[in-house]
Amino acid sequence: MKKEYSPKKIESYVQKKWHLEKTFKVTEDHNKPKFYCLSMLPYPSGKLHMGHVRNYTIGDVIARYQRMQGKNVLHPIGWDSFGLPAEIAANEKNISPYLWTKNNIIDMKKQLKLLGFSFDWDREITTCDPNYYCWEQWFFLKLYKLGLAYKKNSLVNWCSIDKTILANEQVINNCCWRCNNIVQKKLVKQWFLKITNYAEELLDDLKKLNGWPKKVKDMQKNWIGKKDGIDLYFKIENINYQFNVFIEKKYINYINNIVFIKILYNHPICKKFINDINIKNFITKCSLNNPIKNNKFSSIIIKDINSKLFAYNIFIKKRIPIIIVNYLTNITTIKAIAGIPISNKKDFILIKKYDFFVFKFKKLLSIKKNNKDNSKLIDNLIKNNVACFKKHYHLQDWSISRQRLWGTPIPIIIQNNKKLLPFEKSDLPLVFPKKFFNEDINKSYNQKIKKNLKWFSYHKNGIKGQIETDTFDTFIESSWYYARYTSNNEKNSMLNKKKAKYWLPVDQYIGGIEHAIMHLMYFRFFHKLMRDIGLLQTDEPVKNLLCQGMVLSDSYYYIDDKKKYHWVKSKDVIFDKKNNIFFNKKGKKLIYNGMIKMSKSKNNGIDPQDIIEKYGADTLRMFIMFAAPPTMNLEWKESGIKGMYRFLNKLWKFIYKYNKIYKNYQKIEKNQEISQYNTQQLIIQNDINKTIINVTNNFEKYQSFNTIISSIIILFKKIMKYKIYNNIDYIIIFNGLLIVLKMLYPFAPHICFVLWKYMGKDNNIDFQSWPVIKNINTKIEQNFNIIIQINGKKKYILPIPEKYYNKNNNIKKYILLHEKISNFLVNLKIIKTIYIPHKIFNIVTKNKKIYFTK
Repeated sequence: MKKEYSPKKIESYVQKKWHLEKTFKVTEDHNKPKFYCLSMLPYPSGKLHMGHVRNYTIGDVIARYQRMQGKNVLHPIGWDSFGLPAEIAANEKNISPYLWTKNNIIDMKKQLKLLGFSFDWDREITTCDPNYYCWEQWFFLKLYKLGLAYKKNSLVNWCSIDKTILANEQVINNCCWRCNNIVQKKLVKQWFLKITNYAEELLDDLKKLNGWPKKVKDMQKNWIGKKDGIDLYFKIENINYQFNVFIEKKYINYINNIVFIKILYNHPICKKFINDINIKNFITKCSLNNPIKNNKFSSIIIKDINSKLFAYNIFIKKRIPIIIVNYLTNITTIKAIAGIPISNKKDFILIKKYDFFVFKFKKLLSIKKNNKDNSKLIDNLIKNNVACFKKHYHLQDWSISRQRLWGTPIPIIIQNNKKLLPFEKSDLPLVFPKKFFNEDINKSYNQKIKKNLKWFSYHKNGIKGQIETDTFDTFIESSWYYARYTSNNEKNSMLNKKKAKYWLPVDQYIGGIEHAIMHLMYFRFFHKLMRDIGLLQTDEPVKNLLCQGMVLSDSYYYIDDKKKYHWVKSKDVIFDKKNNIFFNKKGKKLIYNGMIKMSKSKNNGIDPQDIIEKYGADTLRMFIMFAAPPTMNLEWKESGIKGMYRFLNKLWKFIYKYNKIYKNYQKIEKNQEISQYNTQQLIIQNDINKTIINVTNNFEKYQSFNTIISSIIILFKKIMKYKIYNNIDYIIIFNGLLIVLKMLYPFAPHICFVLWKYMGKDNNIDFQSWPVIKNINTKIEQNFNIIIQINGKKKYILPIPEKYYNKNNNIKKYILLHEKISNFLVNLKIIKTIYIPHKIFNIVTKNKKIYFTK
């Protein structure tokens, strides 16, 4: 071991050891409790960003800690490698997405290994590998035969820039989730999965997810958007046409008080029975500008018009006016709602608009007050076929067709007679030829399809047709990868059931909250599908979910003469302290945009590799875990990096300086047992025990990794200051340093690996168990401090023995007789004392009269 800490050298050395010895390779072991730790798999964009570093460091810290707890830990990694970004980037670089993705994986794998993550690399998955996606093709065919996958014409979300269909979950504020382009509606024939069949279970099973953040569960609950109630049957007056009117469960008790009916502008009634030109114009305007079509649900202006039609129900027994509106709810299956003004303020406002409504507010309140439980009435209505129970969901079936070639081909033949024919298992995997990607890179999806129509034509066993040209939404690949990790080399089935049963569910999943209603919903759904087909036995894929915050950094920009924004890197920014102004290197005045999420577009990202080169991976890992609690946003500050680097240097130098400690310890340990501790030894051992307890609790209960690191640093500082007088001191400090290394190991594994060896240990720290407290009698007389004031001014901080803690009178006596305090009181007369328990003791005085004699 050299005197100077050289992270680059030691980290390279340790990483080679881990690689050669396959330290983190894992197999099923029924003699140990298992722990499956998983971070969301990365998209191979070519370079790691700090968001990756934070996500995978959190996962690695948890995985290493759980190994030290004696658990059999599965900690895998893979690549979410299909999709639009690769196609776009490959086009820009003028290479195929296949080569682009392959090269990026090589580069990113090197970067991940530089950070020392304890992945089992033998379980690595690449989703664009036919050996992986052939099983989702097989699974899709199973779903198709069960009626859970289907194709139909549907109004879809179309992104004109990405030139692809988007699922509802991929449209945010009417914009594409990737490129932020305004989404259009388009009628297209496409594939769907019946996620709505699982809406009720997806909602109910949220109650089982005790280890998930409430915010994520609420987001999923709201997206599923269940509305429970009844459909009441009405007929249009003088016309033999029946339609259903939905009444939400919370309004059912007011069924007697239906005043009008609201129908949506696209209700069949509007097409069949509206002849008035003004009403038709209203309907046309609604069709062009309605919020459902344009996905605009915020700041909705409700518009309405009297249809001049009336409805009748044998239960209500009165004419009910029908109002046409542009919006009812974001649940598209609800086309008609009962207007009940006594229970709905919006309905109450609406009745005032029309002359044929004559209601007084007091009358409505009196009706509401005397309203009775109508549950028996509802039962009778249902028995008499006047109503039926009804559930509506905001969740809609998952649109899985994508108009891209860089994706999983859909294994379906569209016959010339338009009938659909699934591929046989023996014909899988269906793989697009590489020439699709190597030739005509800049051609569009449609152009490539037209050029290769011969390949897509199908003629076999007398069947003629065309192979489906759409590919799967890439969220399918990321919806089951976690299960494939349990048996990634399985060749005869999608999963090895025994291995899946051993490892699943995932014990700890780590990823951003932005995945709450896309990935996290889809993979819950897929898990249930795999369960129902008989591949899995559990209801949910993940026990505990940790959603890490974003990594933020300073951002700067200037606007040119053409009003174009130019974002400037932090390293190119010069700060004029005198005038409090920012400039770039060319002297251009900059605008400070604050701390925002690191991104390429804002030019405020920090390259992890640069930090590793400068400070080492352990320093970066320590800072990323120390700078903020994992669920909160992290503000990037280079000063914080330097602080962690200084700490690791101190640790290295301290152990180097005391390199004789372990030799002395080995001699002492054989010949001497500790029979009794003195006060100093009891205090430091107490500190060690308390730190172990606090750190362990933080790992198990709170995952407050910043607090854990702080506790370890505080303990190390106490060890540094400890004065060694005898052999027992050597033993305590030696053991204390070993405990510091063990607790620090999940965060900074490289330096701990080397220092552990340097402390004379033959085995590797990777296989050490978590430290336990020293079971000794640590009852010692502790002191607590009180601020001593005279006439309100602080004079002294006096340590008070613990035995006076709850004895106020004795404290007063102890303080006033104390030599230090009595010196302050010379020639002063004590008028009174004021004691704030355990904090302040104020002595109020005045000068004594002094008499002189001749």
